[in-house]
Amino acid sequence: MLDMELIRKDREAVATALAKRLDPAEVNRALDELQRLDQERRALITEIDAERQRRKAEARAYAAAKRAGTEPEVSAPEAGRKQLAELESELDGVQSRLRERMSELPNVPADDVVAGGKEANRVVKTFGAPPAIEELRDHVELSRALGLVDHERGVKLGGSGFWMYTGMGARLEWALVNWLIERNVEAGYEFLLPPHLLLDTAGFAAGQFPKFYDDVYHLDKRSAPRGQFLLPTAETAILGAFQDEILDIAKLPLKVFAYTPCYRREAAGSHSDERGTVRGHQFNKVEIFQFTLPEQADAALEEMVGHAESLVEGLGLHYQRSLLAAGDASAAMRKTLDIEVWMPSTGKYKEVSSVSWGGDYQARRAAIRYREPGGKQTRFVHTLNGSALATSRLFPAILEQFQQPDGSVLVPEVLRDRLGTDRLTPVR
Repeated sequence: MLDMELIRKDREAVATALAKRLDPAEVNRALDELQRLDQERRALITEIDAERQRRKAEARAYAAAKRAGTEPEVSAPEAGRKQLAELESELDGVQSRLRERMSELPNVPADDVVAGGKEANRVVKTFGAPPAIEELRDHVELSRALGLVDHERGVKLGGSGFWMYTGMGARLEWALVNWLIERNVEAGYEFLLPPHLLLDTAGFAAGQFPKFYDDVYHLDKRSAPRGQFLLPTAETAILGAFQDEILDIAKLPLKVFAYTPCYRREAAGSHSDERGTVRGHQFNKVEIFQFTLPEQADAALEEMVGHAESLVEGLGLHYQRSLLAAGDASAAMRKTLDIEVWMPSTGKYKEVSSVSWGGDYQARRAAIRYREPGGKQTRFVHTLNGSALATSRLFPAILEQFQQPDGSVLVPEVLRDRLGTDRLTPVR
């Protein structure tokens, strides 16, 4: 969530930045309420502190009179407890409402992030060129002809939006996952395998709850009275794993990554550019994550984008990098750069990695901090995350970009030893 001190000191700058994502009138109404609650909270804290000091003074006077054997001029200390308890209860209510309202506001976009939605995204880099293909077939047709994906049995098992990798398709998917894991380890990221079921507190910490609460699969309250859901991305698990911790400053930036399936309730694609494995309710993804000092964040973002791009380049795929507009980026992020692979059958690019800088927004929600050497005060870390990579998008891009006139598909060189072949051929 945002820093209330920043809103107090420079409300105009916060309002201007948030207006890239929200209606200006809505922003001002929200900030008005936040400042009103903040003033009420501060006034109550002052009143409670004064009441505590008054009670301490009266307690000392009462005790002194008792020791002197004279009649106390003030009542017994217990008499003021009710009033103090009422003030403290009122403060708890105000702080709860303030936290709830703060949690509803999105992050402040970075200065170089423009307002608008997808139409305002800006391509900032292109790698390679679209392959020339004479008789173009899409990845669904290719995966069936090559015996790589069984869409019908996937639907039989899980319903619409599910599929099942088979034969060389399963091996290709697993080869991609393992190659990505090895490359991330080489890049200095520590490997994690987190639980797939997370407590609701992890969803709040990542900034996905409460707004996107209905976009994930929840366990029923009888099975999970504390609230549990299937993780939509390993980002949620990695961030949640470090909740309420003070990280060792000597270990920052802390670089970790995780492989997980991802589970999402979002509608499976019926459009031509979202068929097959491009969009579904379950897919594999390898996620990189960094916890940094504020001054390390810019370099970390550049390093993560470069690393994710090196993976796509290592596979030999044509792609572009886009700087997302405020309305198309995650509400929890200050800045997002998408790496998008070319899909020849649709003539469009599809995101295989979103690399994002969250500033201290998530760290405030999750209470993840660091302490300067020799200092007593703690500060919030900055968080960054990125896909490295989403295999369900890589899979169809490989099929389409490397398809051959004879119906076969060339295997990326880096995966050939793992599959024991240089090409995938039609099933006879």
